[in-house]
Amino acid sequence: MTPLPHAFRRLAGSNLASQSAQQIGLAAAPLVAVLALGSDVTGTGLLQVAQTLPFLLLAVPLGVVADRTSRRGMMALGELTRASSFVAIVLLAWFGGLNLWLLALLSFIATVGAVAYSVATPALIPAVVPRGALAQANGRIELVRSLALTAGPALGGVLVGWTGASPAFAMAAALSLCAAGALSGLPDGAPPSDQPRRNFSHELREGAGFALRQPLLRAMLLTASIFNIAYFVLQTVYVPYAVRHLGLSGTGVGVTLAAYGGGMVLSALLVSHTSRSLSPGAQMRVAPLGAVAAALAMLATLWWPSPWLAGACFFLIGAGSVIWTVATTTLRQAVTPHAMLGRVSSINTLATYGARPLGAALAAGVGFLGGEKACLGAAVACFMLQASLVLASPLSRLRTMPG
Repeated sequence: MTPLPHAFRRLAGSNLASQSAQQIGLAAAPLVAVLALGSDVTGTGLLQVAQTLPFLLLAVPLGVVADRTSRRGMMALGELTRASSFVAIVLLAWFGGLNLWLLALLSFIATVGAVAYSVATPALIPAVVPRGALAQANGRIELVRSLALTAGPALGGVLVGWTGASPAFAMAAALSLCAAGALSGLPDGAPPSDQPRRNFSHELREGAGFALRQPLLRAMLLTASIFNIAYFVLQTVYVPYAVRHLGLSGTGVGVTLAAYGGGMVLSALLVSHTSRSLSPGAQMRVAPLGAVAAALAMLATLWWPSPWLAGACFFLIGAGSVIWTVATTTLRQAVTPHAMLGRVSSINTLATYGARPLGAALAAGVGFLGGEKACLGAAVACFMLQASLVLASPLSRLRTMPG
C-alpha cells in the first residue's frame, strides 16, 4: 500500500471535522424538533427538507464554480458558513427564541456550506494524490466519514438529551472552524490559469450532458437517486417512530443511528480487501441488496419492537454504502476529464443529496396520510426498486475498473 502524501492527510483531517460537524447537526436538529419543540413526523419531514434542499438547488451551480476557482477556498468558505449558522442556533436556543421555522432556516443555510465543501472535495483529491492512489485515498476519506457517522449521531443525541440544543450545535460550529483551518496550505486544486472561461450555463450543460451520456455514470446517478429517496423516507420517520413505538430516549435514538457509522467503519477498514476480492460489479451490487435486507429488518420492528433490529438496519446500510461510494467515486474519477471533475462530482452530489429532500417530502406526505407504518412500507418499496435498477444496469457487469 502506497503511503499517501502529507497534503492528503490534512485533507482527510479536515474531512473528519467537517463530516463530524454535519452529522452532529443532522442528528441534533430533529431531536430538538421532537423533544424540545414538540414536532410530529410532518414537522420533522419539513425540517429534513430544509436540511437537504440546498443539495437539490445548488449542487450543480456550485460544481461549475468548483471548476472555475480555488476548490480549497470554496471548501473553507463553506465551513465558515456552516459554523456561522450553528452559532446562530446556539444563541437563539440560549435566549429562548428558537422555533421550528428558524431551526429549518438556519439548517438550510448550514447545508449550503456543506454543499460547497462536498462538491469540491472529490475534485480536489486528484490534486493531492497520484492517480494510482485514488482508490486508496477514496477509501481513506470514507473511513474518516465513517468515524464521523459513528460518533456524530450518538454524540448529538447525548448532548441534546442531557444538556439541550446549545452544546450540540456549539460543538458542531467548533468542528466546522477546525475543518476550515485544516485546509490551510493545501493546493488550490484550481483549473489551469490559461483555460478559457466560457459561458456559465454552457459549462453547466456540458458537465450534466457528459454525466448523463456516459452509461456507467448515468446508471450510478439513477441508482443513487432512488437509494437516497428511500433512505431519507426511512431516516425522516425514524426519530418520531423510535421515540413513540420503540420507546427510545434521545440517547437511544442517537446510539441506534450511530450503528450506521459502525457499519461504515467496519466496511472502510476492510475496503482494501473488498476491492481485491470483489469485481467492481460485485461491489456495486452489495449496497443495494444489503439495503433491501436492512429495510425489511426495520419493517419487522412493527411486530418485534426491538432497538437491536433498528440498529441492524442502519448497520447494514452503512456497511454497504462505503463499498458503493469507494467503487463509484474511483470509477467517476477514472472516466471523467480532470477539468470537468467539479461539475460531474456536483451531478453526483445532486443525485445523492438532492434526492434526499424528495425522500423527506415523500415521508412527510405519506406520514400525513398513513402514519409511520405507511412510511416504513414506502421505504421498503423504494429500496427494492433501486436494487432492481442496479441489477439491470451495466454497473453490475463491470469486471475491471476502466484505465
